[in-house]
Amino acid sequence: MSAQQSVQIPPQRDARGSAPPSPGPRLRAGAAAATVWYLRLLAVLNIVAVLSLPFRKEVHRHNGGSFFTPYLATAGLVSAALALFLAVVMRRRKRAAWVFNLLLAGPLLLLYVLALTQDRYRDHLFNWFSTALTALFVAALLIGRREFNAIGDRSNLRLALAVGAGGVLVTAGLGTWLVDATNKAHGSAPLTEKVLYTLLRGVTIGPLAEHVPHVYAPRWVDFTINALAAVTFLLVLYACFRAPRGRALLTEDDETRLRALLDKHGDRDSLGYFALRCDKAAIFSPTGKAAVTYRVVSGVSLASGDPIGDPEAWPGAIDAWLAEARRHAWTPAVMGASEEAGTIYARHGLDALELGDEAIVDVADFSLDGRAMRVVRQAHNRVRRAGYTVAIRRHEDIPDDEMALLVERADLWRDGGTERGFSMALGRLGDPSDGRCVMLECRDTDGEPRALLSFVPWGERGLSLDLMRRDRDSENGLMEFMVVELLLRAGEIGVRRVSLNFAMFRSVFERGARLGAGPVLRLWRSVLTFFSRWWQIESLYRANAKYRPVWEPRFLLFAKSADIPRIGLASARAEGFLTPPALPSFTRRKRKPTQDAAAEAAKSAH
Repeated sequence: MSAQQSVQIPPQRDARGSAPPSPGPRLRAGAAAATVWYLRLLAVLNIVAVLSLPFRKEVHRHNGGSFFTPYLATAGLVSAALALFLAVVMRRRKRAAWVFNLLLAGPLLLLYVLALTQDRYRDHLFNWFSTALTALFVAALLIGRREFNAIGDRSNLRLALAVGAGGVLVTAGLGTWLVDATNKAHGSAPLTEKVLYTLLRGVTIGPLAEHVPHVYAPRWVDFTINALAAVTFLLVLYACFRAPRGRALLTEDDETRLRALLDKHGDRDSLGYFALRCDKAAIFSPTGKAAVTYRVVSGVSLASGDPIGDPEAWPGAIDAWLAEARRHAWTPAVMGASEEAGTIYARHGLDALELGDEAIVDVADFSLDGRAMRVVRQAHNRVRRAGYTVAIRRHEDIPDDEMALLVERADLWRDGGTERGFSMALGRLGDPSDGRCVMLECRDTDGEPRALLSFVPWGERGLSLDLMRRDRDSENGLMEFMVVELLLRAGEIGVRRVSLNFAMFRSVFERGARLGAGPVLRLWRSVLTFFSRWWQIESLYRANAKYRPVWEPRFLLFAKSADIPRIGLASARAEGFLTPPALPSFTRRKRKPTQDAAAEAAKSAH
């Protein structure tokens, strides 16, 4: 049962925060790790055997006649791909992968034991070695069976069968065509022999297929067929063992409970209101006083911001979220956590990496006076003299027809067809449930909308920037003009503090420009400056710094350093910077009318 249904999961502390495990759990963990390392070793050996002719011949010699080799040692790309993929999913403690290995290695071990009762096999020492190594692998599987408890998706089997059938047809068809076009044997071979040769080459590039008469294909054809079969194997295995995608979104009951927690504790985190995104799921602490909201992207359980609710109940919500991630073999990660939340996440076994800083302006301290604010003051006066005006209203005070126009203009002014933002974006505009949000509308001398800003509530007295849109044909500096107007007139709506944009790697730009900065820091700053030509890294920092804000650090939390590239790709997908190719509309399953609203808001959720 999923966390989206708000089922309370008993807390499970990470090993780092609990007493040392007993010998039993330690032995099980070691056995489970041994199976992973065995599969990794076999993957490397199979690849070496494919690339090295002498080694490949030696493996083939021990795979035929009165010899046999250990589990998965066949000197083929298919076996290498199979061993490599099984090592990956076994490392994630997938139960289905454990069953798969046991069903393959168990009968193979029994076959080897029976073979050793015969003289032709018993006389070879290598056969005893192969049997012993396979037996150790099976024993490690059985000892570590309780470690493999991650469940899979129920639809995986159907998808794997479809992918396998399609892959076999493509491999067999293309391979048979290549064999027919390059066959060097004298005389014409029947179609059945060409297909048989192709299927055998899909299994191994060894001498097994050489017994097919009237067929002799070049070596590059053998490698091509074997590589196609290996790719098919990888796709089938991925479909079979992929993690559940977490399809259920935020339920009405979850949203009601989250809003209640925000009413009590919403002042703590400027990103708290973004927990109400429609493409997130919520999991609550056993007491119901705290919750972690997350979204599953490419097998990564991606939480954002701090947990919602009472900080004393945060550990219970974090435990439940981590237990849910382990149960589904998801990689846990948190984007944009504060230092306070990062400290608590670290106590549960997660490591921290500083991403950047959030710009927060205290309204009482903001002023346009002074030499430091000269550029901002001049830009503000220039836009004001051009006749632009700003209206500041709560969403609930905007008539429906005006809100519809603003939503239409926001879509028109959007840069690209994909809605960006996840950790610091609400993902919707004009929803009646977001009446406490604040809209800034900038209009020209003719009364036409030229730009807009939307802020979400940050407790009772704060705002957090959600959306920035402007007409590209309008005057430059409209955004700065609107931000300054909000800071100067914040008292009209009872606002005391405003959270602006997030500046990634802000400290690198600031410290790297100082006198005496070290060579490593200067080099890192130069690299970021170079990439700022394509991504708004330095420009976001400069745009925020002009308001002289207080900088609050934000952190990325992760379980293992090796997961950072995967987390980075998942974060890029969630934020809308990477969009995977979609199937044509006629291949997608039709949605029920009741799903349309949630689906539109979360069309790229998973």
